[in-house]
Amino acid sequence: MNGSIRLPSLEDLKKQAGRLRADLATDGRTVSHSRALEMLAHQHGYKDWNTLHGVIGNSAQPSPVTLGQRVRGRYLGQAFEGDVTGVQMLTMPGRFRVTLQFDEPVDVVTFDSFSNLRRRISCVINADGATMEKTSNGQPHLQLGA
Repeated sequence: MNGSIRLPSLEDLKKQAGRLRADLATDGRTVSHSRALEMLAHQHGYKDWNTLHGVIGNSAQPSPVTLGQRVRGRYLGQAFEGDVTGVQMLTMPGRFRVTLQFDEPVDVVTFDSFSNLRRRISCVINADGATMEKTSNGQPHLQLGA
């Protein structure tokens, strides 16, 4: 077993394998999709794809988002729309680290005297698309689909 605390989803690993094959092909090296999956398994510290697939598949709930997906929701009480630029399944079942790129910056400060605009955030969400952390009014920091 590997020492990593985070693993990509099976879907993301398969996409990575496709990109790996394409990159190798531009260098004149042809590998099969199954060989690319084996290479990714080794990079994550597993002896083969079947072992990595078993670890992810047996502990995984489906991620509420996928890489490249368009999403909308609320971040710190403010509406947003944007793209999912990263998704990682965490070892804690039902938890996913996501990175979002907002179309328009979101001001994360509630004071009138200054602002702090964010266009990209990373946070840990559950299978419902919400953070466990809450604002002072009891709302999740991030809620997808809200």
